Parts: sequence; structure tokens; C-alpha cells
Amino acid sequence: VQLQACGGGLVQAGGSLSLSCAASGSFRSINTMGWYRQAPGKERELVALITSGGNTNYVDSVKGRFTIARDNAKNTVYLQMNTLKSEDTAVYYCNADVISRFRSSTYWGQGTLVTVSS
Repeated sequence: VQLQACGGGLVQAGGSLSLSCAASGSFRSINTMGWYRQAPGKERELVALITSGGNTNYVDSVKGRFTIARDNAKNTVYLQMNTLKSEDTAVYYCNADVISRFRSSTYWGQGTLVTVSS
């Protein structure tokens, strides 16, 4: 199973970016998918999660600005980021709980850099 993330880049404060992450490989289904981020010198933190049923959860700092969504048919999770702030600068990682025939495993994407200039 592989997760391929894309969509990062450089944006000015107040701007928007959209990230996507597609899962590929052999598996039965995907439960929760999410986005995490790691800023320089800081620990990786949860940004947003979405269950297979569409329930979402956000870290307080992005509520009202970020939206997580998924397309189950495409095994893809998205993160729409609006009103970006300099403190959103980080490497963003996607994450998925993948169900195979005999077990559930967590996979990570390779990370995509988001840089917000002030």
C-alpha cells in the first residue's frame, strides 16, 4: 500500500492551497484518513481526520479555515486550506488506516511542504 500526497507549495498569508493524497495497492477498504503536519523544530501534530462515514475532526487552530474530505471510490483524501497563516508552514503528511484481508495497518504518505509567507 502506498500513499501519494501532492499539492504543497508556497503561498502568501491569507491565501489557499489544496492537498490531496491517494492510496494505491491491494487492500479491502480504508477506515480513518487524516492529515498531520510537522513544523521545523516541532513534533508532528494532527490537523484533521475523516472517517469512512464522513465524520470529521480538526485541531482547534485550523477549525473554520481547513476542510478535510474524501472520495472513497478513489481512495483519496483532500485538505482544503484557506486563510493560511505563517504558523501553518509545515510538512504535511497524509495517513490512512488500511484494512487488508487479515489486519488493519496504518500507512503514511511521503509528506508535502507547505510554506506560508507573511
